[in-house]
Amino acid sequence: METDCTRLPAGTRLLHIGPHKTGTTSIQGALFAAKDQLPAYGVEFPAHTRHPMEAALAACARPAMMGDTVPTDRHWTKLLEQVEATGKRTSVVSSEFFADAEDDATIARIVEQLGGDRVHILVTLRPLAKIMPSQWQQYVQNGLRMGYEDWLKHMLKKAPYEKPTPSFWRRHRHDRLVERWARVVGPERITVVVVDDRDRGGLMRTFEALLGLPDNLLQPVPDTANRSLTLAETEMLRNLNKEFRGNGLPDELYSTLIRNGAVMHMKNACSPTPQDVKISTPRWAVEAAAGTAAEMIDRIAQMGVRVLGDPGLLSAVPKPSGQASEEPRIAPEVAAQALYGALAAAAAAPVRHTTPAKARTVHQTSSVELVKVLGHRCLKKLRRH
Repeated sequence: METDCTRLPAGTRLLHIGPHKTGTTSIQGALFAAKDQLPAYGVEFPAHTRHPMEAALAACARPAMMGDTVPTDRHWTKLLEQVEATGKRTSVVSSEFFADAEDDATIARIVEQLGGDRVHILVTLRPLAKIMPSQWQQYVQNGLRMGYEDWLKHMLKKAPYEKPTPSFWRRHRHDRLVERWARVVGPERITVVVVDDRDRGGLMRTFEALLGLPDNLLQPVPDTANRSLTLAETEMLRNLNKEFRGNGLPDELYSTLIRNGAVMHMKNACSPTPQDVKISTPRWAVEAAAGTAAEMIDRIAQMGVRVLGDPGLLSAVPKPSGQASEEPRIAPEVAAQALYGALAAAAAAPVRHTTPAKARTVHQTSSVELVKVLGHRCLKKLRRH
């Protein structure tokens, strides 16, 4: 495997396809923050937002997150126009949702529309054992109700390993991901970067080298909205998901009240403390993930793609922490911030009493009915905009 981080040819259109939980948000934030400085070095970041998620979803014909606005071809067309406007300069587009492209025809269309032979694919990889807890809590943020260990059993022990989250192995069977894109662009136009979590600035420096940027131009941008949830926070949300689904509330409300209301406010207002229990992966799952990672590394090594970093990191089995598992407990202030976030989102919908029956006080209304009333008010407001 090659480890030479040589600069890509001028005029390259670098497409960073993730996958998820491999440092994508940090590099997107750094590139967007340096957007106005990049042209001085012949590089453009054409997207008008940090992460052109809707464009990537539309390009891959993938659905939006639960309750979000459905992406359209216009999102993708707009990004293509922005890329085309960069002319002969080097440009970089980054979205982990490009990893969701399933078939050769879709990948070929994406590559051709972005510039054909000018496109170079960048894949960032982290150990599966580190990706799994982070990905599980992200799925919970999108409505998943299954506990972590049960989810691990479905992903690692229950063939065909597709339920309840079929996107997981589409994204994180990394050898197949690289192979899909290599079939279209050829191995010589793919670079795989192994992210070393011990080197916090390593991914930034790799992007700088590939794009011909000066050292330390790309800097991390704090983003509390992207932090992972603690085990207690995730369990609270998972149980809320059960109630939400059990009461038959519409998906649009989940996006507004839960993900962008309760969860977002909780993330921004509360920072994890050393006392918070982290999501812990059982030993059997760590070893199973490491074994799968070793298989993936071997296959990638035979493809002829350029690999930057130490592939051995991907299959390393960390030593047991030796800490006894603790019962996750949600702090009262964290629960309060989550509740406030949901109420603040609900408060955006005006309260109108049109009949005497609706003039009851809150304590006279069941919790299920109250949630439904608030939900329908939010929906009416959403549909008016």
